Formats: sequence, C-alpha cells, structure tokens
Amino acid sequence: MSAIQGKVAVVTGAASGIGREIAFELARGGAAVAIADLNEAGAQSVAADIVKNGGRAIGLAMDVTDEAAVDAGIARVVAELGGVDILVSNAGIQIVNPIEQFAYADWKKMLAIHLDGAFLTTKAVLPHMYGPGASGKSRGGVVIYMGSVHSHLASPLKSAYVTAKHGLLGLSRTLAKEGAKHGVRSHVVCPGFVRTPLVDKQIPEQARELGISEEEVVSRVMLGNTVDGIFTTVQDVAQTVRFLTEFPTAALTGQSFVVSHGWHMQ
Repeated sequence: MSAIQGKVAVVTGAASGIGREIAFELARGGAAVAIADLNEAGAQSVAADIVKNGGRAIGLAMDVTDEAAVDAGIARVVAELGGVDILVSNAGIQIVNPIEQFAYADWKKMLAIHLDGAFLTTKAVLPHMYGPGASGKSRGGVVIYMGSVHSHLASPLKSAYVTAKHGLLGLSRTLAKEGAKHGVRSHVVCPGFVRTPLVDKQIPEQARELGISEEEVVSRVMLGNTVDGIFTTVQDVAQTVRFLTEFPTAALTGQSFVVSHGWHMQ
C-alpha cells in the first residue's frame, strides 16, 4: 500500500500541464486530491476524470494571490475531504523580457503568483498540518514547491521568474526548520524545460528576443544542455513529487531536486 493512501493533497495550478499530472499521480497513490486553479471548469474536469477512474477528488477555483480566496479554498478542502496532508504549490506563469523593458506590473504579477501564492497556500494549510492527528500528535504533512532549474541558475529575459524561483528555496528551507517539530517536511522540485503550453508560448517569444529561429530555441536554448536531447516530461516531475510525498523520514527535508535530463546538475 502506498504511504499516501488515504491522505489529502492540494495541488494548485492543476487544471492542466504539470499540476494535472501531479494530481493524477497522487490519486493513483490513493490520495484524495483537491485540484485548485483559476480555471474552475478545468479544475472540475480534472477532478471528474480522477473520480471516473476510481479516485477521490474535488475541483475548486482559487486565485493563489488572494488571501481570502486561498483561505476559503483550503477551508472547503478540509470540510469536504477531511484535512490537508500534502500541498503542492505549482501555480505559475512565465513572462519574458529584458530587464530594461520588463514592465513593473508584470514583475509584480510574476512574484505575486509564484511567491505570494506559495506563501499564502502554505500559511493556510499549516494550521491543519500542525494540528492534532488521530494519534494526538501533530498531523504532519509535506509541502512541495514547484521550482525550476532557474531556482539555481539564471537565463536572459527571465529576471522575475528567476528571482521568484530562487525565493522558493528560501521559503522551503525556512519551513523545513519551523515545521520539523510538527512533522512537516518541505521540498522544492526543479524541472528543466517541460513541453507544456507555458513553454510552447516561450518559443516564439525567445526566438524574437534572441534573434534566432524557433528551432534553434528548442535545440540550443531548451535542450542544448541536456544529456539526451529530450524535454523533461510531466511524468518525470509527477513521479518525483510522489516519491517525496511517500518518503518516510525528514532526511530530505529542505532540499531541492533537479529533474532536467542533465540540463543542470548540482
């Protein structure tokens, strides 16, 4: 039996892409999953697919930058699914521009979604993880932040994204220290380029900014440093997340895990 059988997971940004696959992977492990996304219809569709396949899931609208919306969403998860054991803070966007042309509004939007969203969802779930479980001790839990290879290095045109993804390392490490006495672990999963709509959107944008072809963006910028010329897959990321949720001790807490086909090695 999986270690997450019967646990309750919240996955943000889970109506599509990486988040969707993480939700399905955790459901395959036996967890009840709350799919939280700005796209409520998409979240409910993913939840319905999980239920159709024998799992337990709900879909809900959540703007991770809105404290009231986050608190209300987590309260609903607790009421309908019975608590929170796992948070996967995955919601994110990408905007590319050189620093001197980067709109301040875009900078604030990027940091709000990636960093404020991670903080607000963490703050909302911790009382439920810190609170007493069936044994009378803290319920405990696992918080996983979706970082990036850009949590560890930089690329041109991505000042806000790189800043935000670096910031997640600090939040995770702080939570690892604070949460340990309550049985709460934290990790950052750092994918390389994953062929999602978010990455597809970047290809023409980077081609235009860098003055190269879209084919060169893929072969040189995105895959040039991999060992096998292959995009990281949503399955690669989801299986890593599941491994961390099932890990039995705090031996790996506070650590980041690069999933990039060798694009970056630390």
